[in-house]
Amino acid sequence: MLEKASALDADELVVDLEDGTAVADKAAARANLAGARARGTLAVRINGVGTPWWEDDLDAAAGVAEVVVVPKVESLDAVRAVAERLPDGVGLEVQIETARGLVEVERIAAFGPPLETLVFGPGDLAASLGVPTLTIGAGASEYALARIAVAARANGLQPIDGPYAVLGDEAALRASAERALASGYDGKWVIHPDQIGPVNDVFTPSAAELDRARAILAAGDGASRLNGEMVDAATKRLAEAVLARVSAP
Repeated sequence: MLEKASALDADELVVDLEDGTAVADKAAARANLAGARARGTLAVRINGVGTPWWEDDLDAAAGVAEVVVVPKVESLDAVRAVAERLPDGVGLEVQIETARGLVEVERIAAFGPPLETLVFGPGDLAASLGVPTLTIGAGASEYALARIAVAARANGLQPIDGPYAVLGDEAALRASAERALASGYDGKWVIHPDQIGPVNDVFTPSAAELDRARAILAAGDGASRLNGEMVDAATKRLAEAVLARVSAP
């Protein structure tokens, strides 16, 4: 799986030592990290702070990964415990996926470097809230999506949506990605190579959107009319945000 994943056209590859790895396989998975490669950013999701594995996971990941992902973060102390052990230059992403984590998300988001990203964890959050769903990504909380996005943007972080677990249902996957995009998210996790294309398509502005954004920026100062719509300085900021999606690293 690591060999196949190394060739995928994904912005980030997350090697999962947490929920995707059985307890009996934790040590073997950790040992396999040396063979991990990615066309984009290489990340490793360790087990949560406080589990028996997280410190060994972090030691192994720190020599391989460009980014470490920490699941089920509920406090500044958890962020600090990982950040203090990270080598210089290694980024940190944290998952907000419990009720307690959501309550603390503003304080977590304000931690500062090396924290780069807040990742919404829809499956565990649904379980934490008692939402009656059996599918990861289904029934995602609009409130949680919005609160995580606001906390991220207020602190200069990227908000990233979690996965949609139904394979082969492109329409539902696109709907999930579109909901995240409409909430201000920069991207979405996927769990199968077939999901990469549809998700990239949703988050990439179309040629028509880019043309309209450039036309808005070319409009005069103050309020003016463009193709039957009022545009002003706020509209230009919207246009800049659209264009930033194609120029972002």
